[in-house]
Amino acid sequence: MPSLSHVYDTLIIGGGPGGLTAAIYLRRFTRNVALVDKGNSRLRLIPVSHNYPGFPEGVPGHALLGNLTAQLERYGGSVMPGEILDLRIEDGHFVADYVPEDAADGEITHIRSLTVLLATGVADVGLPVENWREAVAFGSVRLCPVCDGFDVMDKRIAVATAEVNPVGHALFMRTFSADVTLFERGPASILTDDDRRRLDAAGVRYIDSPLLSVTLDAAMKPVMHTADGNDHAADVFYPMLGENARSGLAAKLGAETANCDELVVDSHGATAVPGLYAIGDVTVGLNQIAVATGQAARAATHIHNRLPPALRAAMAASPLALHRAA
Repeated sequence: MPSLSHVYDTLIIGGGPGGLTAAIYLRRFTRNVALVDKGNSRLRLIPVSHNYPGFPEGVPGHALLGNLTAQLERYGGSVMPGEILDLRIEDGHFVADYVPEDAADGEITHIRSLTVLLATGVADVGLPVENWREAVAFGSVRLCPVCDGFDVMDKRIAVATAEVNPVGHALFMRTFSADVTLFERGPASILTDDDRRRLDAAGVRYIDSPLLSVTLDAAMKPVMHTADGNDHAADVFYPMLGENARSGLAAKLGAETANCDELVVDSHGATAVPGLYAIGDVTVGLNQIAVATGQAARAATHIHNRLPPALRAAMAASPLALHRAA
């Protein structure tokens, strides 16, 4: 197996907004950084985000990623396409098994680093939705009520129950519309009597017949199909997919996890494993682009301060300056 003999200051795994922001900070701190990205950032699915500061007209997800990548390149950094298959500690260094995107026969390269920052995000748990990517791109299926609830003001909103706090998202969406319907995801209702009272008090309709699938009509509007044979039209659907954090690399090293495999970190993004950090959706907390970039700034600055000093070498004197000194 080939090995990169160079030891990086930090290996960043994940090239979404959190990973790219951390890399930008660390390169501006003159740190040697390897950023590996598999290309699965959820940000690529977002047609336009109106919830990220500084873009009053909104910004497409791919454009924001492109801007961050260009900014990283401005400071001498780059994204290494590929996947980290394994992470371990050997002789005081982190060692990662890296398969480049263009590797022949999955050939593995070893990346060594003093610290590691995980920005690997989450994997969604799906519902059967017709033409999933097209529906998300069109805005008829949406993934984050906090991100874009304002954008669906007064629309007919459909929401699926979630395993944790099954009515919470439907009640949250009543902030933005008086027409909200909650659909039961599972074969049997998990709502308590108190849940039903809260829905009634807020004026949220509840369909307890299990949701089987979602199709799109000619206008790209979602149509929910339930087990009782009924069809329910809406303007927008929030499937509340459920998710599992991509935290396996850290958990294997002993990092603490919580619900949905999310990593437990301190205020600097540090896990229980010395030198191992995590930011963004893979950690416990609010899944937002702005949160991930803020966590990246804090974690990157902490990593820089904890690493051996990066002392700037004195600039060589120019011939003209030497002549004047003589």
